[in-house]
Amino acid sequence: MDIAPTTVSSATEVPAHNQSATPADLQIRPRNRNFASAVIERRRWVGGDPYASAFFNALSVTFPEGEIFFIESLKKFRKRVPAKLQREIRAFIQQEAIHSREHHSFNEHLKDCDFEIGRLEDAICRVVNGIRKRSEYDQLVATMCIEHITAILAAEVISNPAHFEHADEEQRKLWLWHASEEVEHKGVAYDTWLHVTKDWTPLKCWFVRCSFMAKIALGFTKNRARGVLDLLRQDGISGPRAWWGLAHYAFFGKAPFRRTLWPLLQFFKPGFHPWDIDDRSLIRLAESEYEAAIMVEVEAGSERQQRPRLHQIEELKKVA
Repeated sequence: MDIAPTTVSSATEVPAHNQSATPADLQIRPRNRNFASAVIERRRWVGGDPYASAFFNALSVTFPEGEIFFIESLKKFRKRVPAKLQREIRAFIQQEAIHSREHHSFNEHLKDCDFEIGRLEDAICRVVNGIRKRSEYDQLVATMCIEHITAILAAEVISNPAHFEHADEEQRKLWLWHASEEVEHKGVAYDTWLHVTKDWTPLKCWFVRCSFMAKIALGFTKNRARGVLDLLRQDGISGPRAWWGLAHYAFFGKAPFRRTLWPLLQFFKPGFHPWDIDDRSLIRLAESEYEAAIMVEVEAGSERQQRPRLHQIEELKKVA
């Protein structure tokens, strides 16, 4: 299952500060997956591993509120960008709306497993509401930074099957489906940022995005660690055992933090673009399984419209 990502052509390896490296033939296609009935049968659903289970559970708690914020952030700029990017933003919004819906269901199943996630939900709401008070440009660059973090985590969990080895099957499918779409739309927020800051100097663009990423990466690590430790306490693991177990999992065992550190640091190089690494092969790993759920584009007069192949989703009408 390990597939090494390839580097895009030399013409786009180091783009100008306002030039996109997104592959011209990339298609962002929402997949209408539904896991509402996929109950969590084991509290430690990731192969019985309490640390891996707590890590992904803590991530999931952030998604419903976080992805609503991403949608709000990009919608502010949708009419200010070229037509192609407008279509990509629309597809991004549809994907994120479905992600938010499905992780809300996942989080409800966590409650059914007697996890108290209210403290974690309150924490992410405080963070998101704090960013909402800032300018729309700050909201966009925050979205861009968090999208990079989620995309590199997504690429890691798809390319390394050890992360979901022996995990409950329906939960594994949920997370790999979500991860594939995070990889697929990883350049949308970044391209929006490039367009709306095209009149900025390269130095200003670099300084703003890097200073934001430094703060967000540290905050993300700190807050997710707090969330994991909270869930571990509820699972009977606390004190030095919890700290050591989390550190071993994050940096030495399956090591999602250590294995994504270098891709994270790439964000700080001048001329960076998320598609400097072309990892569409990771999307194709899942696409055949989810083909029936892809929301295909159909011609309707002179306009292109999107409709779900399985059934219409009311939530998408409200946000897209």
